[in-house]
Amino acid sequence: MNLIEILAYRRSSNGFKSITLTIGMVKKMKVYSLSGQSGTGKSTSALEFAHKHNIDAIIDDGLLIVRGEKKAGISAKFEKNTITAVRRAIFDEESHRLEVAEAIQAEAIQSLLIIGTSDRMTQKIAKRLDVAPIHHYYYVSDIRTPKEIQIARFIRETQGKHVMPIPHAQVEQNFFKRLIKKGKDIFSHKREKIGETTIVRPDFHGQTITIARSVYIQILTHLLNENELVAKVDSIRISIESLPKMTITISLTAPLNYSVPTKLRGLQHEIAEAFQLHFGIEPSEINFFIKGIEHKKR
Repeated sequence: MNLIEILAYRRSSNGFKSITLTIGMVKKMKVYSLSGQSGTGKSTSALEFAHKHNIDAIIDDGLLIVRGEKKAGISAKFEKNTITAVRRAIFDEESHRLEVAEAIQAEAIQSLLIIGTSDRMTQKIAKRLDVAPIHHYYYVSDIRTPKEIQIARFIRETQGKHVMPIPHAQVEQNFFKRLIKKGKDIFSHKREKIGETTIVRPDFHGQTITIARSVYIQILTHLLNENELVAKVDSIRISIESLPKMTITISLTAPLNYSVPTKLRGLQHEIAEAFQLHFGIEPSEINFFIKGIEHKKR
């Protein structure tokens, strides 16, 4: 924001004297809103989105992030409960609000992306920080596919992981007792590094749904044993660090009087549908290795 100053002249006993009049504020900054439900991947996508749209800075969960680096603020993810986290995110505390508002002016930011859970929230943040009215509204569904949103929600609900779009080195690690680790480097389409993410598990995050590896195995084993294509299941390897990735070694039924690739794709779809039904998410990878050809035992 810039003050408009006008040079004026006032008559005095010594003639005309120049004076400067401040008549108001001009808000040249373009402000954008990105909103969506918690856990849908807004923070994960923020750096790439801002870079793509030539947006200088991001407001996310109480932080001012300029070109991929934290410049001011305190993250709402440091809070102990959801009530104080929301207050932190909307700059309810005056000293926090002033720190970030002053940093926005000091950084001479020309464009700003405000992230929130709703239009109402981003509007409130814009007003609290005394920036220009929001120029354009974006939604997480505009920048992420339904499957990407589904994956993000699954990770949030089952593992309680939150993403901060700032480097690992800038996160105050003493705030997090349970989990903090480097996320991933974010690159532009030209392969230029534009920032990093950090994964944290805040204290205020409530219950998570724990799905044991054995549950995945049981469902897979049942599906494979019931499928007429599979003569024998030799091994199942499954990774559940982020999303289920599985490698299944099987023997096919003899004789092979069918198209193997077509049948295996059908089996992949069957497994994906079962996981969608039971867990609300499709596996990220389903890889089959064919060990041999046998007659199915009944």
